[in-house]
Amino acid sequence: MKRPESTEYNPGYQKYIDLVGEGSFEDLLNANTNKVVDFFRSIDKHKHNHRYEKNKWTIKDVFMHMIDTERGFSFRALVCVRSDDRIPLYALDEDFYASNVDVTERSMEDLIEEFLAVRKSFGFIFTNMEDQNLEFLGNGIEHKISARALGYIAIGHAMHHLNIIKERYL
Repeated sequence: MKRPESTEYNPGYQKYIDLVGEGSFEDLLNANTNKVVDFFRSIDKHKHNHRYEKNKWTIKDVFMHMIDTERGFSFRALVCVRSDDRIPLYALDEDFYASNVDVTERSMEDLIEEFLAVRKSFGFIFTNMEDQNLEFLGNGIEHKISARALGYIAIGHAMHHLNIIKERYL
């Protein structure tokens, strides 16, 4: 799967796509999955519920946000690969979603298992798809979006949050 053209997504997503290296999408997704899992496994368990500032998410909250967002990306990508331009693809309200889940008592390993399940399902959406399905522009409300853009955005979004955790939490 080729990288998306800039006309396939809202320009606000460019910062995520810029974080994705070159290579085949499948290899990039697999490498990113491994990097995310290795990263979260490497964090000392005493830091899992750490906030770098009052009213900021904990490390586990950030990870749950990544999982929730990937679920949203999965739904949007499915709509696109099925060439459905009728379904409006609204953005998720990340703060609303975060305020409605408590991961304090969940183990990091449990969150990792959930991430792996969601990521595996996400990857299947792109398997054996024709270019025309991957390039179809779904009804992204403010801006049309393609499945292949969502694939690259998901990888970059994960990298973005790993960078935030490294810079602000660890």
